[in-house]
Amino acid sequence: MTKTLVLKPFFKKQRCTLNAKLITGVICGYRVEEIENPLTQKVRYLDKLVDELAKGKAIEKILRKNQ
Repeated sequence: MTKTLVLKPFFKKQRCTLNAKLITGVICGYRVEEIENPLTQKVRYLDKLVDELAKGKAIEKILRKNQ
């Protein structure tokens, strides 16, 4: 692999869903709702999303589309 992925510009371009602040729980040993650094919090939101999808949870439930 010759290219380097830099997360900061990637996450700076991405907008979070308005419901992102509703994401709670522990990922990588940290409570996502308590993370103060905005970049780190966005990365952990993505971690949590991938984790929930891997567990078989429906994307509609994860994104809270029915609420």
